[in-house]
Amino acid sequence: MKPRGILFDWGGVFTVGTFDGRVVENTARRFDLNEEEVASAYFAEIKRLELGEWSLPRFWSYFADALGVDAPYSDFEALFLSSVVPRPEMYQLLAAIPADVRVGLLSNNYPVISDYLRAGEGFDRFDAVFFSNEEGVKKPDARAFELALERMRLPAEEVLFVDDHPDNIAAAKALGLLTHRFEDTEPFVRDLRERGITLPAAPEGP
Repeated sequence: MKPRGILFDWGGVFTVGTFDGRVVENTARRFDLNEEEVASAYFAEIKRLELGEWSLPRFWSYFADALGVDAPYSDFEALFLSSVVPRPEMYQLLAAIPADVRVGLLSNNYPVISDYLRAGEGFDRFDAVFFSNEEGVKKPDARAFELALERMRLPAEEVLFVDDHPDNIAAAKALGLLTHRFEDTEPFVRDLRERGITLPAAPEGP
C-alpha cells in the first residue's frame, strides 16, 4: 500500500552525521579538551534540553562549569548552530515529495535549533511538526508518535516513519507505522518508489 504520509526524523536524516556528535567534537576542539570527557558532561544533561526543561543558556551554564571553561553564552550558541551540517539532497527530496503525500517532522530537538529549523528553507513543506523540547516528551515514547500522527491526521498504518536510530524504528513498528531505517539518500529513494511514491526527479548529490 502506498503511504499517505511520511514522518521524518531530523538529525541523521536531514543532517550529515549526528548533531550531538558534532557539538561534542566542536566543543572539544574549541576548548582543547578530551572528547570523551566532553561527551560525558554533554550527554549527562542533554535530556533537559530535549524535554524543554532548560534553555540553551541554562545548559551552557552547567556545561561550562562541568568542563571548567570560561566563555560567554554567545560563543557556545554560535558553536551549537555551526554544528548543523545539512544534507542538501534530502532537502531536494523533501521538495519533490508529491503534494498528495502529507509530510511530518518528529524530532528530539533543542531550543534555538528548533527556531533555526523553522526559519530555514524548505520548512514550509512539513504539514505537521513535533519538537520534543516544545512538547515535553521525546522518542521513543509512544506519546510522541501519537501526537505527531494526530497532527498529520493519518492512522499509523498509512504513515512511513523515517529515522536513523534503531530504538525509534522499533517503537514506531510497535505502534503499527511503516518504517525505513535511514542510512543514505539513494536507498531511501528506492524504497519510496517501491512503495508507490513517485518523485519527479532523483535528488542530486551535494
